[in-house]
Amino acid sequence: MNLQAYLSKNKKVIDRALDKFLPEARSSYIAKVMRYSVFAGGKRFRPALMLLVCEALSGKVKQVLAAACAVELIHTFTLIHDDLPCMDDDDYRRGKLTSHKKFGEDMATLAGDAMQALAYEILLKETKGVSLQYKMRALETILEAIGSDGVVTGQVLDIQSEGKKISLSALENIHLKKTAALIQAAVKAAAILCGASTKKITQLDRYAQHLGLSFQIADDLLDYTSSFAKMGKQPGSDKKQKKSTYVSLLGKEKARQLMVKERDQTRRAISFLGKKGKRLAELADFVIKRER
Repeated sequence: MNLQAYLSKNKKVIDRALDKFLPEARSSYIAKVMRYSVFAGGKRFRPALMLLVCEALSGKVKQVLAAACAVELIHTFTLIHDDLPCMDDDDYRRGKLTSHKKFGEDMATLAGDAMQALAYEILLKETKGVSLQYKMRALETILEAIGSDGVVTGQVLDIQSEGKKISLSALENIHLKKTAALIQAAVKAAAILCGASTKKITQLDRYAQHLGLSFQIADDLLDYTSSFAKMGKQPGSDKKQKKSTYVSLLGKEKARQLMVKERDQTRRAISFLGKKGKRLAELADFVIKRER
């Protein structure tokens, strides 16, 4: 089975679990808003990554599935907030109206808040075949990634850098927090829940960091080269908001070279897995070749 088919199969598993864990749309208005954003599309990249890590470590799907859904809810909540007029002010996400354009800023904000709370509840209550100690370590890893020294600070630095030409190292720092941090947390949480050793977790964390940076560089390139039809949102938003990106600082060709370099680092980081790391290596290739 090629990677695309494999990811499609995993997406169905993840979507079924999300459908089970989310409150029914008819139960409340906020449940309807939550479901709109979660099921508006998306690759389920982060939860699929967690299932791949589980497989590479010879774990069982039930050990990571709830946590994978939790990470997807957290990711969706960050997107909802990122799209708000006070942040990036985007009208479309994945080809559909953003949550605040569909339901209003108040409901979108509250839906994001509800998703974050539900994510932690799901991880703790629905994770099967794992000790409470491992659940708490996984939860701690995720909380650290999205808190004041993670995604939130990445967003703060991103906003503060608008209209300014920042250094390459400053840009990398923004995206280590805003983009790579949650990808790293997803990988580390999966490894923890599968009982991986500290050494293996450290190597997988390194893989995820380089994967996150290559993912961001690919995003920057797509913002310059792709179309609404492919991306599901209007390209060129970074330039419009006068943000420094890998493309604006390096140009398209050097940005591509750096993206490939980051991809190559992912392979080195998971070399210890041998053949079991094949899918993770393929995913790193997928990240830099994707069209949306």
